[in-house]
Amino acid sequence: MVDGKTKVCGIMANPVEHSYSPMMQNFFAAETGVNAVYVPLKVEPDMVEEAVKGAYAMNLAGLNVTVPYKQQVLPYLKETDPGAAAVGAVNTLVRIPGGYKGYNTDAPGLYRAMTEEGISIEGARCILLGAGGAGKAAAYTLGSHGAELVYLLNRSRERAERLAEEMNRAFGRNIFFPMGMEEHGKIPGGSYLCVQSTSVGMAPNTEAAPIEDEEFYRKISVGFDIVYTPFETKFMKLVRRAGGQAFNGLSMLIYQGVIAYELWNPRVQVGEETVRQIRRRMEERLLGGKGNVVFIGFMGAGKTTVGRLYAEQFGKDFLDTDSMIEEKAGKSVTAIFEEDGEEAFRKMETEAVRELKEKVSNTVISVGGGLPLREENRRLLKEAGTVVYLKSRPETVWDRLKGDDTRPMLKGENPKGKIRELLNRREAAYEEASHFAVDTDGKTPEEVAELVFKRRKGENGI
Repeated sequence: MVDGKTKVCGIMANPVEHSYSPMMQNFFAAETGVNAVYVPLKVEPDMVEEAVKGAYAMNLAGLNVTVPYKQQVLPYLKETDPGAAAVGAVNTLVRIPGGYKGYNTDAPGLYRAMTEEGISIEGARCILLGAGGAGKAAAYTLGSHGAELVYLLNRSRERAERLAEEMNRAFGRNIFFPMGMEEHGKIPGGSYLCVQSTSVGMAPNTEAAPIEDEEFYRKISVGFDIVYTPFETKFMKLVRRAGGQAFNGLSMLIYQGVIAYELWNPRVQVGEETVRQIRRRMEERLLGGKGNVVFIGFMGAGKTTVGRLYAEQFGKDFLDTDSMIEEKAGKSVTAIFEEDGEEAFRKMETEAVRELKEKVSNTVISVGGGLPLREENRRLLKEAGTVVYLKSRPETVWDRLKGDDTRPMLKGENPKGKIRELLNRREAAYEEASHFAVDTDGKTPEEVAELVFKRRKGENGI
């Protein structure tokens, strides 16, 4: 609960709407028990000084700074950490008496992410694409952790030359060799660690790579792209197609955030389990479209149970279409059937799915067993999110539902036969409506939820 003692932090950027930092930092606060809140702060280009001074005046405990302000804030800081000064850019501001102290957590975040993936920098022959703010952090990381040499490529060769000269001077040895991006063919053959630090390949321009020549990628044994959306960039695809390993920037994003959070809260440490959980939540959020996951299937398949569990695990909202319809109609589904008839209910289902498609995002949705039978509903469901068919054998459905006297179908003679007949009739519609199916027989809800997550990653080619 936000109160008078709540510590406020935020991220200043423009644009800022796309940022995953509020999701991450507020999760860290909840998991570590810190009374803090983290908010997005859109700052116009000519208001950087006012933003920094205003944040201090309003007692904000700290800020993250991202493009295009990582260098622009420097004149307005009280102090700058030596590591940030060496990089020439800051991304984290920590409140101190009289102003803010600037840090750069990108460089240590990148190193922690690479170490986690088993990537060794010491003695490595490297290629660095980009000489901007992120490129500076990457260059500092490679140089400070013992790279043998770094071919530094940038669209502007002059900018590459300036950064190479700066880094060579900082490390006291000539290991950075500047080149224009178009000169990539001059790099000798070999096996290189390549860090992609440009914004090329970010959404919405996901079909672009800083270098398109496939021959270039045959020189890369390991490629690390600091971009994390899309989850697999074209750079990564080209590295993998040429036989190399490729990693995206999600872990770097997480670890730079962890380091920033611990700077704002020096007595608190973000544990490995918290990192694992936020990574899963962020991966799920990145798995395409509006982030909705729709569960369909026969009664007793576990749509609601698995759906609620999946929503809890991955930080999503949960909706049930029957509950939506009941709330809007002001009466139960049973009453709708009895008073208005089945056709009226089916029309309400279509209206509900249309509303989900147009207005709902980042939500787990459980739909009634009969909803996918209409062709229009099947189309709308696929447009609303990733549709998962939870499959169960008739015997499993009977075992799960026997004794449930609220199900009209289970009353009367031969309920097992009714289940089998109806399930067989609906099978084709469920298959057509779904992106993929998961068998729930003999599995716990936790196991089913994990299978759905893995299949979603697989469906996205990850």
